[in-house]
Amino acid sequence: MRQSNDTITAADLGERLKQARLNLDLTQVETAERAGVTRKAVLNAEKGQATLEVFVAIMHALDQAAQLDNFLPPPPVSPVQLAKLQGKKRKRASGSRKDEHDEEPSAW
Repeated sequence: MRQSNDTITAADLGERLKQARLNLDLTQVETAERAGVTRKAVLNAEKGQATLEVFVAIMHALDQAAQLDNFLPPPPVSPVQLAKLQGKKRKRASGSRKDEHDEEPSAW
C-alpha cells in the first residue's frame, strides 16, 4: 500500500510486478524460466522481498525493463530548486518605514 507521503514500498513494487505478469498471462513458473530464477524468487519478488538483481531480471523477462520509471515515483524537487521556484518570500514584517523627521508629534 502507498504511504501518505507517496513513497513506494517494496510491496508496492511487487504488486506492480505481479500485475505486469498477469497482464502478459504468464504463470510464476513461466516468468521464472524466462528470468532464469526460481518460482519462489518470483513469488518473493511479488511480495516485495527480492534483491534488485532478481527484480530487474524479472522485469526483463516481462519486457518491462524499459518501463522501470513507471514503477518508481517521480523524483522530488530539491529544496534548493523549490526555493528558487518560489522566489523570495518575506519571512517577517518590518512595519512601515518612515523617516524619523517625517513623524507627526505625539498627542500625549
